[in-house]
Amino acid sequence: MNPELVLLVGLVGFVVSTLSGWLGIGGGIAMAPALLYLPPLLGAGELDMRAVAGLTIVQALAACLFAGLRHNRYRFVSRRLVAVMGPGIFASSLVGALLSKHVSNGALLALFAALALPAAGLMLLPLPREDAEVAAEEIAFSSPFGAAIAVVVGFLGGMVGQGGSFILIPLMLYVLRVPTRVTIGSNLGIVFFSSVAGLIGKASTGQIALWPAVALVLGAVPGALLGSHLSKRTRPRFLRYGLAAVVGLTTLRICWQLVA
Repeated sequence: MNPELVLLVGLVGFVVSTLSGWLGIGGGIAMAPALLYLPPLLGAGELDMRAVAGLTIVQALAACLFAGLRHNRYRFVSRRLVAVMGPGIFASSLVGALLSKHVSNGALLALFAALALPAAGLMLLPLPREDAEVAAEEIAFSSPFGAAIAVVVGFLGGMVGQGGSFILIPLMLYVLRVPTRVTIGSNLGIVFFSSVAGLIGKASTGQIALWPAVALVLGAVPGALLGSHLSKRTRPRFLRYGLAAVVGLTTLRICWQLVA
């Protein structure tokens, strides 16, 4: 394996995992295109799509684990929310991935884009008492409704190979009424479940390149911790704006996949 490529993968992992820790997302929207296009652009070799997909899962798993632990230390993780939504998204992601070969990928991507576009606009709307600090374990939400949301989003995400955070986060904010900081911290725990499901699938089919994955984890850990620190120091309103930008970019990426 080209050492320049391994080093570049580690650096990309650091940058993307900083974004993950800051906004509470898996990071796939930035990770996949960066790994596909940066190595050949910089003359460091190249990675095929199978390797990129495997490394993206590794990054999400490492970033969500370490950023989630740091957000939990800050008391921004609702363990009840993770316990309600995590197992459902894990199981439904696996089922969706297994059934994906029987359904038109284009139709599902179009559905995801149709859901994500209004979600991006929705996240620009102000939330009541957004800057108020609320303890994660004090939030109230409907457990059956939360579990149902996780199952539906996980199933659709597994079908099209998307993490689903860009739909899950707006639903937690505006439907379940979870505060912004707790949404970000808890989403890391929830996405960890779906990342484990993805890792099982990729590892069992030999789609994870060992040394780039090691470099990726070494870059992801400090990046996730730095991003978590930045998140704690950022006002909830600006975190929401950042999330709205990520949701919008994800929608554009899906639209590009549809027309490409």
